[in-house]
Parts: sequence; structure tokens; C-alpha cells
Amino acid sequence: MKRAAFILAFVASSHAAPHVQANLDSPSCNQTAMAAAADAYIVAQTAGKLAPLLAVTAANWTYVENNKAIDLADASSAGAIILAKALKVDHRRTNYDLTACATYTELVSASDAANPYVIGTQIRHAEDQVVSVDSIVSTTGAWLFDAKKTLEHILQENWTTILPASARDARSVLQAAGDAYLDMWSNATASAAVPWGTPCTRLEGSAYTGHNRTDDSCKAGIPSNHNQAPNTHRRYVIDEAMGSVSVFCVWEHMMNAADSHELRLEGGKLRYVHTMTSCGAKACKL
Repeated sequence: MKRAAFILAFVASSHAAPHVQANLDSPSCNQTAMAAAADAYIVAQTAGKLAPLLAVTAANWTYVENNKAIDLADASSAGAIILAKALKVDHRRTNYDLTACATYTELVSASDAANPYVIGTQIRHAEDQVVSVDSIVSTTGAWLFDAKKTLEHILQENWTTILPASARDARSVLQAAGDAYLDMWSNATASAAVPWGTPCTRLEGSAYTGHNRTDDSCKAGIPSNHNQAPNTHRRYVIDEAMGSVSVFCVWEHMMNAADSHELRLEGGKLRYVHTMTSCGAKACKL
């Protein structure tokens, strides 16, 4: 299978106010501008129009959808992207990477049974302007997809700022956890490097490992075959205050799918895993 073109510009609940990382902003990352851009993205998606987003983008910004670079100057291509479709947003959470000047937004649209979506979007900034929007878009046919079930499970979870700040894991720890998790498919020793926690719940598409028990585990179904293709072209958004690392990649052993994995650590241990995996026009199959 030929791989699509990729933008390789990588660095290494509902409508809630964004969490604030006091005194953590680097001089080059403006969280106020990043929050405004994330809001503009939601407004654009709700309206199905690019205009609200264009108000905060740089002149040479890029758009990637399911790992494919889209030429927005091409009217037919621009009309086919998910941002051209008005969606009712039933859930939105945005995390902030104040080192890489990037955000990750998790979005669920489950109200319209004919057009359900679960979307992850990484937005990158330079000089307080959006320079790239990179979305993993999952809908009917995506791996274990059911937007209503996904929304139900998300609303059971507690994604709040980790306090005190001294309890937060370093970004290197968060990225290492994400990489170890994704490496399990191609590396037999990677599982030992994952900071497994208990309880831990995994939301894989709409399949949920949580049973509201203290012994809930994310280990169910981890790969036993470690000779599979690696998960490549990784790009990261890391939010220490949320204990979160968002990783987009190519899920090579599943039809070169476009994949989003987000992990949350609490006290150095894995607490939540959210995944979405899209195989484009085809239904995902292992």
C-alpha cells in the first residue's frame, strides 16, 4: 500500500474553561493566544466554515487530515475536509503544550446519528499564530467506533489539572511513557517500560476497559506479537499540568491507519488511555 504524503513538522468536559498553568509559560508560548485559537477551531468546526480559524492562522499555515496534507487552495479538496462539515460538539477538552507552543483538542460529536465523529486535533503555533492544524478524524468504519459510547465513557472520567505542581511528571517522562506504549507492537521489551498504573482505563475507539473498580487495568489486550510494523511519524503535544501526552502516528500494522493515542499519568503511573484509529474510506481491519 502506498503511503500518503505527510507533513513531517514534528516536535521530537464539554466547553470547560481551559486549565491554567500558572508561571509555566515559556516566553515564546502565549497560552491566551493558544486558547483563543483552540476556541476558533471549535467555532469553525461547529459552523462548518474555515473563516473563524483563518482569523488566527499564519499566511502559510498547513492542514493535515488523517495524515494526509490537504491543499486548501484546491476548492474540491477544501470542500471535502471535516472542517467543511458543521458538527454539534457534545464534548471538547483542550490541553496545552507550553514548550512546543501546541494544543491538543479532543472532540466528540455524537448527537447526529447520521454523522457521528470523534476527532483529535493538534494545533501548532509560532509568533502567536497558527502554523499547522493536524487532525485525526474517526467516524463509522473506524476501529471500534461508536461516538455515543465514547462520549458516555469520557464523561465518567476525571481529567483535571494535577495539583500541586510538584506532583506533575516531567515532559520527558510523559513522552517516554507514550513512546513505550506505542513501541509494544514492535519491541518485546517495551511493555516493561510502560508505567502501568491501577486503576487504569483504556478507551480504544469505544471499547472501554473500565468497570469502576479499583483493579481496573489498561493491560487487557496488549500485544503478544511484538514483530509487527512500528508506529511511525509520531508527533507530540505534551501537557505537564494535565499529565497528558498526545501522540499522532501511522498505525502501520493496521492498514497504515491514521492514529491518535493520548495517555494521562497520575503520580508517575498510567491512569487513562484514549485512542482513535481511522483507515480512511475502508473499515479498519487487523
